[in-house]
Amino acid sequence: MSRLRINCEGVSRRDTLRLGLGGLIGGGLTGALRATAIAGPSTSDTPKRQADSCILIWMDGGPSHYETFDPKPEAPAEIRGEFGTIPTKTPGMQFSELMVRLADVSDSLAIVRSIRHDQGNHGAGNHYMMTGAPTRIPVGCGAFVSFHPSLGSVVSHQVGAPNGIPAYFSIPNMSRSGGPNFLGSRYAPFVVPDDPNRDNFSVRDVTLPPGLADSRFSHRQSIRKQVDQMMRINHEAAGDPTVGGDEFFQQGLQLIGSSEAQAAFDISRESDETRDKFGRHPFGQRALLARRLVSAGVPFVTLYHGGWDHHRDIFQSLRTKLPPFEATIAALIEDLRDSGMLERTMVIALGEFGRTPKVNSRGGRDHWSNAMSVMFAGGGTSGGQVIGATDRQGYAAIDRVLAPENFASTVYRKLGIDPAQILYTPQGRPTHLVSDEKPIDELMG
Repeated sequence: MSRLRINCEGVSRRDTLRLGLGGLIGGGLTGALRATAIAGPSTSDTPKRQADSCILIWMDGGPSHYETFDPKPEAPAEIRGEFGTIPTKTPGMQFSELMVRLADVSDSLAIVRSIRHDQGNHGAGNHYMMTGAPTRIPVGCGAFVSFHPSLGSVVSHQVGAPNGIPAYFSIPNMSRSGGPNFLGSRYAPFVVPDDPNRDNFSVRDVTLPPGLADSRFSHRQSIRKQVDQMMRINHEAAGDPTVGGDEFFQQGLQLIGSSEAQAAFDISRESDETRDKFGRHPFGQRALLARRLVSAGVPFVTLYHGGWDHHRDIFQSLRTKLPPFEATIAALIEDLRDSGMLERTMVIALGEFGRTPKVNSRGGRDHWSNAMSVMFAGGGTSGGQVIGATDRQGYAAIDRVLAPENFASTVYRKLGIDPAQILYTPQGRPTHLVSDEKPIDELMG
């Protein structure tokens, strides 16, 4: 059953798009593959590729910069909050006191403290950071917004993935602006909603359903092939250039028959020691699944982690929430580093904005887009650095001020995608991929 998620406005939000393989035999994925058959490859100049993949950890709701990567120990108590600061492995770099494990791997981290924008509600802020493009019209806080393709969808469109595996995953659900917009449904994320921490974890429709023997499945394939041939003949006679049912059905079947996909999803192949290190909780095992997916060649995985909209009781909540969360991220970075994959794999953690400087009367912090912190690791990024700064009390980015466009351009360039290119909608309307193609130079290596 799909879980309801409630934002700060009290609006119930269900994922508006969950592209899996549930309709494979009935044509669900086949339709998605067909939808972009006429999409052509990019013809823009290609930057030098520094990373093969990206794991984007989306902290939905807007994490506090004060309680994570940008503490203000000298600020008044009503701004400083209840947490102290700790030193990190990097001289001069301090984190909030609960960020113990990430402090130990700070030499692999680059912390950007100076991204700011003017979209202070969830709908618009999510869209801006997930796409690198502001919304065209004012939108509500709880809105699902799609005016531009998301980072993951663009990567799927322009990079692709081998072995019949989808190029873009979102675990366990899709962020509200994480879709493909005009690129088409083929480039929507493959959503894995189930909990890998459960003993009976399996990815829906990557294996044949129980009771459907190989012979029965082959028979159904034969029937489908005959139907598709009849449909193609009829459509070709009518002059329809978009048909290709056999081809798309076979593409869908590749995922079921792909040994690489089977191996990537089989988290039970990991040792108990590794699984324990990542954390025996849903986020920990989802992070481990993300690592397995990028190991199999998937170029973009979003790890969605909700519950960061702390309008009340922020300190009480974070004392429980932060330790296992940041320990999992540290374990992911260490695992990638020890296996030699970190150099070619970006790990990014962010949300839609930061939180207000002054703690409110409910013991929380509200939305604040004048300052936020973003964590980068891997993918050719030099670790042990802090980029930009906020003022002494954390009200606003004041040094090396950056925008969501610079963030998006950095991700694209590292993955070998030209952010300055022009995309065209199905109606022929030209659209800049990113309006400001300048990346964050300090992250480019």
